[in-house]
Amino acid sequence: MEFFSFHLMPWDRLGTDIDNYKSVWTHLPNTYYDPVHGQELYNRYLDELMLAEELGFDGVCVNEHHQNAYGTMPSPNLMGAILARQTKRVKIAVVGNALPLYNPPTRVAEEFAMIDVISGGRLIAGMVVGGGPEYYSFSMNPTHARSMYTEALDLILRAWTEPGPFEHYGKHWKLKYVNPWPLPLQKPHPPIWVPGAGSLETVQMVAERRYSYMGIPYFHMNVFQKNFDAFREACQKCGYTASPSQMGWLVPIYVAESDEQAWAEYESHLFYFAHKLLKGLVVFPPGYTSARSIARIRQSVKSFMSSVTTREQMIEGGYAIVGSPATVRDRLKEYVTRLGIGNLLGLFQLGTLPADLTRKNLTLFAQEVMPKLRVDLASLSPAASPTTSNGEAKQHAGATRRSETGG
Repeated sequence: MEFFSFHLMPWDRLGTDIDNYKSVWTHLPNTYYDPVHGQELYNRYLDELMLAEELGFDGVCVNEHHQNAYGTMPSPNLMGAILARQTKRVKIAVVGNALPLYNPPTRVAEEFAMIDVISGGRLIAGMVVGGGPEYYSFSMNPTHARSMYTEALDLILRAWTEPGPFEHYGKHWKLKYVNPWPLPLQKPHPPIWVPGAGSLETVQMVAERRYSYMGIPYFHMNVFQKNFDAFREACQKCGYTASPSQMGWLVPIYVAESDEQAWAEYESHLFYFAHKLLKGLVVFPPGYTSARSIARIRQSVKSFMSSVTTREQMIEGGYAIVGSPATVRDRLKEYVTRLGIGNLLGLFQLGTLPADLTRKNLTLFAQEVMPKLRVDLASLSPAASPTTSNGEAKQHAGATRRSETGG
């Protein structure tokens, strides 16, 4: 079992008048952003990620979003590079780069390789199609998202594993010279994580290529169960059994001295996150994914965290794990065992949660929750995943190019 501290780097100062906007994505005016406070926030958030290494976490996670207050990290590679230099041990999971947004996608191959080399081989390379709102922010045709993602992913893998220079002439990019310097330290390439919200095409692609599937969005526990079961079934159809280390689950976590104190300190920040920052996140532009996946995901949207209105619903659905160290240990053990995952991605800061409570939360989790969970859950996580560095180069480079991918 491996424990990661996941950070969104949200904007924490939004007035009540943001209710006049249908979402904090794409449309919210950037006049709400204050660069002076932004300087304080970025450095505070980096300190919180570096604290995770001091406390014994296995890794840290950053991710990419654009033109929003939910996560002010349009370039997670910048944050990954800082962490590569200022940490010594933790894995650095960039979850991930939205491949269709990079032109050309060899930029991803180069920047990820830089992080891997600087860190001494600690990068986990997240490859994502990008959230629906990003296609509005970039004025990109969403019907091209899947084919661009597949072409970009295959090109990045070739850039990492095939000696250059070579030529690439695809549907979306035509490159006379592909010859990236540097190359990643990990061979054949860094481990690859792909987050998903239930798209069947994503599940199938990740299973075929033997990557790792991350359940990222904020759904009811039953939705995660359904998605991980579908992934395990897809792996079986591909001729192997999915390893727990091939699956991960993102969940908000808050620990305090007692259940009552935890909810008293955390509840307002959690519901601010659910009702303000998540509003408008689940968007599917026309053509963004297949009709069958849209139908499947729309059923799940009914149980998205933004629809939750009471503490009891939060607890029942496993949307957030809140309480004393004993309560958090017990609930995480129950859910991790139920889901069969080997990577826990804890969201220890969200929305308006202040620095002092974030540090307290991380520290209590690391000291009072994580050590016992490591022992209790050790049997769930084999030492090695089904692949080496998330797959053999030949298998990945030649993996089914016709597969669609999704988020």
